[in-house]
Amino acid sequence: MSTVAPSGQVMTSAKGRTPNFTAKLFASTAILSIAIAFILEYVFRYYLHYSEAAFTDPVHGAPNYWAMRGWLLMHMTGGMVALLTGPWQFWTGFRARYVRLHRWTGRLFLSGVAVGCAGAIRMILGTTFGWAYGFGLAGLAAAWATTAGMAYYAILSGRIQIHKEWMARAYAVTFSFVTFRVLNDYFPGPRLQPDQDRALTFLWAGWALPLLVTEVILQLRRMRSTVTSG
Repeated sequence: MSTVAPSGQVMTSAKGRTPNFTAKLFASTAILSIAIAFILEYVFRYYLHYSEAAFTDPVHGAPNYWAMRGWLLMHMTGGMVALLTGPWQFWTGFRARYVRLHRWTGRLFLSGVAVGCAGAIRMILGTTFGWAYGFGLAGLAAAWATTAGMAYYAILSGRIQIHKEWMARAYAVTFSFVTFRVLNDYFPGPRLQPDQDRALTFLWAGWALPLLVTEVILQLRRMRSTVTSG
């Protein structure tokens, strides 16, 4: 009997892990695919077409982009690194099997956020889209830096679970660059006028909505864990 019970427990655990693993694999693949598609569509063109004409495109650029191209590239490069390294932080098996690699990807993510925020601050100060848009960007930068900073502080304090939660929040804010573009280009955004109001709305919604959804998921998991342990 003593040998059958552990075996049954292992079998149950394995069955429980299979759908969870599949869901995580699907979600991570989807997130990475969307992030890569975003980078190819909206980011790479600045590196491939390094000219004043490309940086001042009337649709995608702005009059100040070429003048502050170094800061813009710093912001985009940091954001791109954070977008691509973030999903790897949430794989439990990856963290357990490749501890050192997990730590290095975590450092890359936090470094990407730091570099991205530094570039964003200069872009905010020199924006030609008006103070309201600049204030919205400042709110995004503050949320980005705060969530990543809390994740870093938590891991320095040895609070692993809290670190995981703040990393999830930090990536939700990181993904706001993608969310903004999706809302602006594929939502009924083009039909919402005036353009400036639409951009401001999506700028705030781009990080506030993903962060809200992330927070709900984290709190539901915490409540479920409390009920199970109780």
